[in-house]
Amino acid sequence: MLPIAASRHHRGTAFVGPLPEDPPTLILPEQQRLNLRLLKQEPAHPAHTRAAKPVGVEWHHATSVGLQYAGRLVRGTQLPIKGPDWVTWNPVTDSSPNLPGRLYGNEHTIRTILSVVAEYRDAHPHAPRVVVGDISFREGGRMDEHLSHQNGLDVDVYYPRRDGHLSAPIATSQIDHHLAQDLLDRFVAAGAHMVFVGYSAGLSGPSGVVVPYPNHENHMHVRFRNPD
Repeated sequence: MLPIAASRHHRGTAFVGPLPEDPPTLILPEQQRLNLRLLKQEPAHPAHTRAAKPVGVEWHHATSVGLQYAGRLVRGTQLPIKGPDWVTWNPVTDSSPNLPGRLYGNEHTIRTILSVVAEYRDAHPHAPRVVVGDISFREGGRMDEHLSHQNGLDVDVYYPRRDGHLSAPIATSQIDHHLAQDLLDRFVAAGAHMVFVGYSAGLSGPSGVVVPYPNHENHMHVRFRNPD
């Protein structure tokens, strides 16, 4: 059976019917209104070939069950809430760090995140640490704020800010597009299945892999294939 996606809205236009991939992130109406108010106020080498820096991770061999929008996670690995090359961001509270329980993923997902951010920071030693958002709950399943992120194969990564602040951008003018494009390219080189980006984020990549999508003006949604 084919999953049927609900109506989506972007700049007042409804997107109705099935989509190539289930929508990655659900922005609640009150959050969307807040984002709009904030906006009005606002005047390589393949990463998987490089070993990530040592961090305290308790590794498990996970099983990602089902689909990103209808699945669960068994024996996931938790990304630490911060490290030498990254911090985490909670989209519910708009604060750092994220809750540990929102940072579980397939170990392939976690290893790739660590490798990509380490290589990115080696290439840009003066760049701010990467701001990582939600991955999945410990046992996967439906996650508030999202329609996917259910089986440990999705991760939200916020675009680097020009001012170096370790938080989610609130306007596209705050994005460091050079660093954001480089970070995106590294996830693609590391084998990302799809990367959803905002229409006005100013980022590009291989067709069918880098996909413009509503409500992704401040972060990229990186999706990996199931390694099993």
